Amino acid sequence: MLLAVLVSCGPRPARHMSDEALLDTVERYTVKYFTDFADPATGLARERNNDRNGNIVTIGGSGFGMMAVIAGAERDYFPMAEGVERVGRMVATLERLERFHGAWAHWYDADSGQTFSFSKYDDGGDLVETAFMVQGLLAARQWLQGKDEALAARCDKLWRDVEWSWYTRGTDSLYWHWSKNYGWKMNHRISGFDETLITYVLAASSPTYPISRECYEASYKTSTYYYNGKEYYGIKLPLGMEYGGPLFFCHYSWLGLDPRGLNDGFTDYFERNKAHTLIHRAYAIDNPRGHKGYGADLWGFTSSDDPDVGYSSHHPGTADENGTVSPTAAVSSIVYTPEESMEVIRHLYYDTEMFGPYGFYDAYNPSREPAVVDHYLAIDQGPEAVMIENYRSGLLWRLFMSAPEISQGLEKLGFYYQTTP
Repeated sequence: MLLAVLVSCGPRPARHMSDEALLDTVERYTVKYFTDFADPATGLARERNNDRNGNIVTIGGSGFGMMAVIAGAERDYFPMAEGVERVGRMVATLERLERFHGAWAHWYDADSGQTFSFSKYDDGGDLVETAFMVQGLLAARQWLQGKDEALAARCDKLWRDVEWSWYTRGTDSLYWHWSKNYGWKMNHRISGFDETLITYVLAASSPTYPISRECYEASYKTSTYYYNGKEYYGIKLPLGMEYGGPLFFCHYSWLGLDPRGLNDGFTDYFERNKAHTLIHRAYAIDNPRGHKGYGADLWGFTSSDDPDVGYSSHHPGTADENGTVSPTAAVSSIVYTPEESMEVIRHLYYDTEMFGPYGFYDAYNPSREPAVVDHYLAIDQGPEAVMIENYRSGLLWRLFMSAPEISQGLEKLGFYYQTTP
């Protein structure tokens, strides 16, 4: 079964509208992915608009979507009561889905309510996807105070039910997957530096099943691609793989976790993410492989669909870097590089056919025909909507960081704010 949605060109307001009006247009239409295209029964975000597996919903993408719905309600894209109802529908679904020591699976079949295997042995608890969902639940819990206290309490219970410490297997590491059918067969330690930092922050912050700082130090910080320290195009990168890796490393953990001024005595995380973003831009301007279109107004490499092989990483220094630019990379980095990201947004909106009913399509490769990869993925649309809102108002950062558990967990792991965000 192929789940598809009609894709057509989005609106075209006056070419010379203000940047603020353009950002509002992009945010408004991107939020629609999580309202107009959400699964109507569960309220959860569909994995993608062209899913051959059926009506599959994604837990991590739904966590991003919950935050996008909050932003949309605060922007009056729809009534506040509708926003609360949408969050409530998602929470009711999360309460009845099968969980695995409190963690959700990566995917579920929305029609049957059963888990849907992400891969052969990945049919159970996914701690990282669960962390992305909990990031949204905590933001929602804070947002719902004064609006719907009972629903806020239900969000809190879902957060408290996640057995983070159980996923250590009694060791000094968190493990990504557990299956009631295959146990720990995936055997995937969660280590960085990558998109998974929020998992350790939440695990350390848990009031019910917390982990220790030693677990974070012994697992997350000891991978072969944690420390870097090299310069790329004259820009120093303290943490991460070559060229920093895909740009979603700068987005997924940071939709609620505020990087501004965050430090651990070794790294300023806002500056680290800004450097990663600027390295991608410099790479596109240098364009060592001679791909068509790269430049100051077309850059940003991350995991997305592409015209050749489907879903792929595309980041610099790898064979996957094939001329494909993913809008979510530059758009979601607007919090780090507002002027540089706006160059890409203007170009994609005014000069290409990349804007559709749910915002920018998933990928663009000017070397291919057609150049537009007219798909949508929840995990790409969510960061765009949330980070545009964080750039405009800091809303999701403010909500998530107002959860008192988070400041306690960050302190436990050795983080502190040099400046008040």
